[in-house]
Amino acid sequence: MKKLSFYFLFIIFFASCNSTKRVADGEFMLTENIIKIDSVKKKGSELQKYILQKRNQRFLGLPLGLYFHNIGNRNKPKTVTDWAKKNPRSYRFIKKIFSEKQSIAYANSFIKLNKLFLKYPGPEIISNRKIRKTTENLWAYYKTQGYFKSSVSAKIHRDSAHKKATVTYYIQKGKPTILDTINIKIESTVLDSIYKNSGLETLLKTNDQYKDQTFRNEAGKVVKLFRNNGIYHFSESALGFYVDSTRTDYKTNVNFIMAANRLLEEDGRYIEKPFKVHTIKEVNVITDYSFTRKDEEIKESTSYKDINFVSYNTLKYNPKYLSESIFLKPGEVYKDTLINLTRTHLKSLQNFKSTNIKFTQIAGTDNELKMDVYLSPLKKYTLITETELTHSNVRNFGISGKFSITDRNAFKGAELLKLSFLGSWFNANTGPGWEIGADTSLEIPRFVAPFGLSKFVPKRMSPRTLFSLGSSFQKNIGLDRQTFTILTDYKWQYNPRKTIQLEILNTQYIQNLNVSSFFNIYNSEYESLNNVAKVFYNDSNRALNLPEEAISFMNSLADNTSFKNSNPEEYNISLNILNRYNIITSDFLIPTIAYTFTYNNQMDFKDNDFSFFRIRVANSGNILGLLSSKENENNKKTFLRIPIAQYFKTDIEYKKFWDIGNNAVFGLRTFLGAIITYDNSDVPFTKSYFAGGSNDIRAWQTYELGPGSRNSGLEFNVGNFKFLTSIEYRFDVVSKLKGALFIDAGNIWDISGSSFVEDEAKFSGFSSLQNIAVGSGFGTRLDFNFLILRFDVGFKTYEPYLNGSKWFKNYNFNAAVYNIGINYPF
Repeated sequence: MKKLSFYFLFIIFFASCNSTKRVADGEFMLTENIIKIDSVKKKGSELQKYILQKRNQRFLGLPLGLYFHNIGNRNKPKTVTDWAKKNPRSYRFIKKIFSEKQSIAYANSFIKLNKLFLKYPGPEIISNRKIRKTTENLWAYYKTQGYFKSSVSAKIHRDSAHKKATVTYYIQKGKPTILDTINIKIESTVLDSIYKNSGLETLLKTNDQYKDQTFRNEAGKVVKLFRNNGIYHFSESALGFYVDSTRTDYKTNVNFIMAANRLLEEDGRYIEKPFKVHTIKEVNVITDYSFTRKDEEIKESTSYKDINFVSYNTLKYNPKYLSESIFLKPGEVYKDTLINLTRTHLKSLQNFKSTNIKFTQIAGTDNELKMDVYLSPLKKYTLITETELTHSNVRNFGISGKFSITDRNAFKGAELLKLSFLGSWFNANTGPGWEIGADTSLEIPRFVAPFGLSKFVPKRMSPRTLFSLGSSFQKNIGLDRQTFTILTDYKWQYNPRKTIQLEILNTQYIQNLNVSSFFNIYNSEYESLNNVAKVFYNDSNRALNLPEEAISFMNSLADNTSFKNSNPEEYNISLNILNRYNIITSDFLIPTIAYTFTYNNQMDFKDNDFSFFRIRVANSGNILGLLSSKENENNKKTFLRIPIAQYFKTDIEYKKFWDIGNNAVFGLRTFLGAIITYDNSDVPFTKSYFAGGSNDIRAWQTYELGPGSRNSGLEFNVGNFKFLTSIEYRFDVVSKLKGALFIDAGNIWDISGSSFVEDEAKFSGFSSLQNIAVGSGFGTRLDFNFLILRFDVGFKTYEPYLNGSKWFKNYNFNAAVYNIGINYPF
């Protein structure tokens, strides 16, 4: 590995010395842009978008894309004939040994490879035109910030010996202009009444610095105000800002004028008409619109609450339910916000591929509108297939697939009926295993709840109800678990940034069908128990038979006071294994009630500067535990002889992303979770926390890390308290290839207070924070727009379970963990 690393570094070094091999004589490759503002050097990330010419993109400080480009050669042959002429011996040799067809393919492979290298961007050559345009952009930007007397210049620093150059932009901002007197004049009595009654406060303040964006924001606020009060024809063209540029004291007066009339063209001439409050006279909803059918005759129409629903075919949507998505009704004053809410609500139904709303003036009136809603339905049935590759310290390799069919508008109320089938195959440590399952769900775009509870959430919040029923069955995966799940879920959009979710009947039944294989799956537990047996029987060759003897040995030893007194360490090991055995092999009934609040201010998928916060509070078994008085032999409450999981669980997650320019993003993720049991209950294995994996601490495999400083060697390590934080720097490399540098830190602990748990696994306050594991590494991503294929390499940076030095002890490629994932880890 050291030799390979040396050769790799040697190749990179050699390539870096030839980065200008494709730079022609007299040309210079741009290596850096320097910005100096008032003689002070700045990184100026906010100014990067105004710089037209940037150096070649880099990965780990190296322009790898340029190196690949330099391997190619534009003068190499572009056809097989030309290649054969330039390489006659190779061409004839392949033709003689194989055939001419093979020699053609051989030549094509070199031609295509050369074209592939040339697709990477070549050296960024200094352009005087782009530099001059950049200075103009920077000057224009500072003018928008109120620096009307700023100056921008540029200087090129050329290195003739290496054909490289840097560009320095010198910015002298000067003194900013300050707003002085603000005068607002509204020439229309209708607009003046709306403006004064609204109490809207202007953003233009005396003594504030002049900024173009403030004026744009002010115009946007005013336009929004009037269009939400019925002034349908109002636009920014009716607003005027007049700035006094004659003053020499770096101050300016502002006159803000709102026109009384709108300008429109009639019969080839422009006329003015006063602004008026518009109301909705008629609302039509075309439920199966397409451009090719727009001239066809309407086949069916009906009216519900004064809204007309029409269709070119049979009307397939129930007007009662579809009308709930129309927020602007006949007789109401026009409002932009209600139009936007209608679009959003119709889109959330996931039944229409496009929604178009048009308004036309009612003939013979000057203040009444007709509203036409054109809905283009999606296909009724959609088939979706999904695949995933997995790897962990237990499952060496796995592949899973899911097949789903969705029926839209299943019951004429825009419902989504979904039927899914899943299957997976794993090559586990105990041999091959598989899992099959199926579930069906019905999503209804409104609340379905008794006692009129749906009235507490208004329709504008896009309430939805989800009913789900599913089951899965595993073979040779763990203890051949079979699960049954039933779910009733309510979700609504409190506002564009806040979402609330309420799980009412989220009940899961977990049944283990192959308990006897416990020690085969958890072989490390058997080895530990067998060592205890060797001490107990004083026989170094003793081997417990599986599974009966091992189980009976644990149970009998639990009541052996003599062995406890003579061999307390071995006694506790056996007792701990028995406790874990009872938890993992137990069947569980998990009736959950949960509340989830999510805050996300991301505007769209292109927004790389946003925050995300989510908290989920869940309770299992509270109501059912109160109703049940029966217990099993382990003193656990049961229902129908099935142990009830009784716990409170809270998960808190926070993510923050910063767009730092040049398509680079810095991300932070923090997670904190805790589970507290009551009534002598255990935490089901499936609800416990684990650490490690491609979306967790990437330097450890799934279930490999923790709890605490314990290095048990168990196949599955779980806990009931978890802390995780990650930082990641994401950047472009070339084309679809992106890179990342990351640090992950965290661990799991036990906070149950159980006497069975070792001290090093317990969380005992701030002192336990020294057991936080740290992993770091790098990764590459291929961005295909619809998904991101991710490859990460995680190095163990701080290992809390080691004796002596814990930092960088196994920081090497041999001990690294290689992760393949889909999409970003957070």
